Amino acid sequence: MTEASLISSYDALLADLDGVVYAGPNAIPGAVESLERLADIEVALAYITNNASRSAEQVAAHLRELGAPATAAQVFGSAFAGAELLATLVPAGSTVLVTGSQTLVDQVKAQGLVPVTSAEPTPDAVIQGFDPNLGWKDLAEAAYAVAGGAVWVATNTDLSIPQLRGIAPGNGSLVAAVTAATGSTPAVAGKPEAALFTTAAKHLGVSRPLVVGDRLDTDILGGNRARMDTALVLTGVDTVRTALAAVAGQRPKYLLADLEGLYEPYPEISHSDGVYRCGASSAMVDDGTVHLTGDLANLDTWRAACGAWWSANPDPATAALPALQSAGSPVLADSAGR
Repeated sequence: MTEASLISSYDALLADLDGVVYAGPNAIPGAVESLERLADIEVALAYITNNASRSAEQVAAHLRELGAPATAAQVFGSAFAGAELLATLVPAGSTVLVTGSQTLVDQVKAQGLVPVTSAEPTPDAVIQGFDPNLGWKDLAEAAYAVAGGAVWVATNTDLSIPQLRGIAPGNGSLVAAVTAATGSTPAVAGKPEAALFTTAAKHLGVSRPLVVGDRLDTDILGGNRARMDTALVLTGVDTVRTALAAVAGQRPKYLLADLEGLYEPYPEISHSDGVYRCGASSAMVDDGTVHLTGDLANLDTWRAACGAWWSANPDPATAALPALQSAGSPVLADSAGR
């Protein structure tokens, strides 16, 4: 009997974008085809993004240009989740100072709230999302409103965003400026909080989604906080080593090379007498060192390593990569395996 694929156990895929579907201007090899196959097995698809400056249709249009299946209804951004979260905190008709993009203004209006542009008189709430045109005066208005007692929601708290010229301040850096001025902290809708994931699942009408992402500190942490199963793909930011080193809340249920792994049976990780086995690979922890048996280029070796190390260190205070040995020799940082 043919073993079932990993994705066949789920009714939806909640996919991150950058590092999962595309990298820079191009689709990741195999990603588009993997996403297209979901319809054939009746698994729903949603895209989860912290971007609060682009509308759902703009994101969907970009995905379609890459060949991926996408409609606006499948895109869940932090502007949408932030406005929904805000609507649970203030009554309909409340005034909201929108510090962000026109997309965020539109989402606030859609929730029956009234956008304003000034902190005078003090509005009922402030919602803060990224927009490259924001300046000091915008942040000052937000600070005045928050200090005046307005409810405060941030769409997301990403400290940085990648740009063509390098890494630039993200919404989290702008939120931090208002926090520094007021001593207050906002409610947050985007990753790594649970709201963005639970919002998507609610609107899709699904009960068993799988979250897939390339970042432990946003995608995996957020999915875990939403009490959903999570899969880390190794096509973006994080690697097998950062996964092995991760704190408990950022540990994924699955390690996949890419989205094509969704259509393969996920190998069982078994253990006996402290030895964790996955396929032909095994791992055990002895005196703080993880001893590996198996090809370091084989993902099963790192799956076994994670099983052994995570069991020995169920709730570490900080992320820490253990010492690694294979065939009695230290594993160097540039050894095979992402």
